[in-house]
Amino acid sequence: MSINLRKTEKMTVYCQPDKEKNVITKETETVKLSCSYSTTSNEVRLFWYRQYLHGELLFLTYRGPDLRLYSKATKEIKHVDLIIFSASISDSALYYVLCSPQ
Repeated sequence: MSINLRKTEKMTVYCQPDKEKNVITKETETVKLSCSYSTTSNEVRLFWYRQYLHGELLFLTYRGPDLRLYSKATKEIKHVDLIIFSASISDSALYYVLCSPQ
């Protein structure tokens, strides 16, 4: 998934997917969702969200009760991954990234 960043008056940067990418896997397998971004800000915070069909956006944390989710960012190449360990049917959803300058 490739994204564009846009600055707003409040200095929040929103990531918009250029195109959708479907990932198909089997239950219990590890899934990696990748996102590249571009920005003029040197430091950004990256937040992953999940949205079930016709549902609201749900914030995902990489540390919390669900240890199957892990997020890793590489600021030198402006790239962030979301890794889902032991995928399950309940992980079927749309995933988004929100970027905000620190």
